[in-house]
Amino acid sequence: MAKKEKTKKDAQLIVRITKTERDAFVELCEELDTSAAREVRRFIREFLARHEDGDTAGETKAK
Repeated sequence: MAKKEKTKKDAQLIVRITKTERDAFVELCEELDTSAAREVRRFIREFLARHEDGDTAGETKAK
């Protein structure tokens, strides 16, 4: 199986949430054997893929 080429991560996104939300999110990620950063990156990639047609009206595509 071919290895996926790694892309250098060279930017940050600061998100302000409550400490309670952050702690619960990090704890759940640990329970699921993943990291908070990995899950946020996955969310961003999926969100971009759903909206890749340029629709900025806030509508989501039907599945």
